[in-house]
Amino acid sequence: MVPRRTARKRRYLVCPPEYFEVRYAINPWMTAEEPVDSALALRQWEALVSVYRNLGHDVELMTPVAGLPDMVFAANSALVLDGRVFGAHFHAPERRPESGHYRAWFERAGFEVGTPVHICEGEGDFIPVGGVLLAGTGFRTLPQAHQEAREYFGVPTVSLRLVDALFYHLDTALFALDDDNVAYYPGAFSPGSQRVLRTLFPDAVVATEQDAKCFGLNSLSDGHHVVIAQDAVGLIEAVADRGYRPVPVDLSEFRKAGGGVKCCTQEIRRE
Repeated sequence: MVPRRTARKRRYLVCPPEYFEVRYAINPWMTAEEPVDSALALRQWEALVSVYRNLGHDVELMTPVAGLPDMVFAANSALVLDGRVFGAHFHAPERRPESGHYRAWFERAGFEVGTPVHICEGEGDFIPVGGVLLAGTGFRTLPQAHQEAREYFGVPTVSLRLVDALFYHLDTALFALDDDNVAYYPGAFSPGSQRVLRTLFPDAVVATEQDAKCFGLNSLSDGHHVVIAQDAVGLIEAVADRGYRPVPVDLSEFRKAGGGVKCCTQEIRRE
């Protein structure tokens, strides 16, 4: 029997893609050979925001800053748990100025903000689920930042090693379906990390390489609705079979910079 899934209202922070373009290459997806269609990117982003609002979620807007094309990827700016913010310390020099702008937004909104010492890319590499904090490393966030986050939040932290550069952030290879389960692509992880995931989540939805490569795992779930890349047809079917309601969207322009649904969305968790 398929379980009945329950949505929980969320609060999201997003940044309009006013200055979004591919100006440099800091992951394998980024190439000047595929210029961004700025008008189409804006329409796709606006459609994503409309989906969130139509699902009943609150959406906050960050002001974009000229010269910071990747600021649209709000998820990388921080991790927010229990009303506390653990900020970002970006690996790429091109993205480091983003941290201060996001920090200022959170401080104006009344949040306590912690600043990591080590390389740390927010929700790109941190995913809270099942009472633990899953923490990715291998290409961006350093293991030392996992320890910093554990001390800051006081939450058990499980380090997972990414081994395929196409999946340079944890949120390109895994997402939380609800408070207890995940979907992920095994090939993105080291053998030991695969064993950890099988132990923690024996009923996980396991994605194919094809669905992972079209950013199907860079998805966002409210516990019932799963906002997901429309090209990830196998994964869409798999989550529907588990009782979730897929909400397919097209963010093809953002894929040119190695981003998708989750990359564009920072979740603000107050509880």
